[in-house]
Amino acid sequence: MSARLVIEGLNAGYGKKTVVNGVDLVVEPGEIVTVLGHNGAGKTTLLRGIFGLIRLKSGKVGFDGRDITGRSPSDNILDGVALVPQGHGIFRSLTVQQNLELGGFSVTDKAVIAERIARVFGLFPILEERHRQIGGTLSGGQQQMLAIGMALMSGPRLLILDEPSIGLAPLLVERVMDSIREINAELGTTILLVEQNLKQGLAVANRAIVLNRGTKLYDGSPAELADEGRLIAMF
Repeated sequence: MSARLVIEGLNAGYGKKTVVNGVDLVVEPGEIVTVLGHNGAGKTTLLRGIFGLIRLKSGKVGFDGRDITGRSPSDNILDGVALVPQGHGIFRSLTVQQNLELGGFSVTDKAVIAERIARVFGLFPILEERHRQIGGTLSGGQQQMLAIGMALMSGPRLLILDEPSIGLAPLLVERVMDSIREINAELGTTILLVEQNLKQGLAVANRAIVLNRGTKLYDGSPAELADEGRLIAMF
């Protein structure tokens, strides 16, 4: 079985500025890999480069054994890659139900759409209770759940999450992290997670990556980063 995601020598940035420098990364099917680093370390730029939201300066991105370097986000979604950006990324003027239906825009079979909506409601019962509520009136935590649910509607094999805990109260952070575990365990979805909450990010991961100034400093067991002193030194 080929790796789900292979990144080779990825360099990315904005204009003349390079933010990510020569990052290599392999994510195996079924893994949860958490990317850690301080603000400005290049975490979001890495995800945007993988998903095709920015053009790479150099390097390659492979998905399920195929070169997808520079492929458009819409083609990535159709092929089984989904991104949940920072700030939830929902349609604030539409209902929960409508948001989920839009998340399944690439699915033509109505029975599959209904099945996936039911699956999202199983993961996030509060969304089923509020399926007629306007998305923008949900709490921050509920909007994050909805954003994840929208991404799941396309049936991704790789789910990319950019700081899903940002701005959430501790109890909601735990619920979102529990949902990430459930998605991975029940659906077999491979997950690449950027997370600012070090404790939660390490707790959910099979493997951890540490970036500093766009360079990968660590790639290995989350348990080895339990010593906060070592992790802080990397930052």
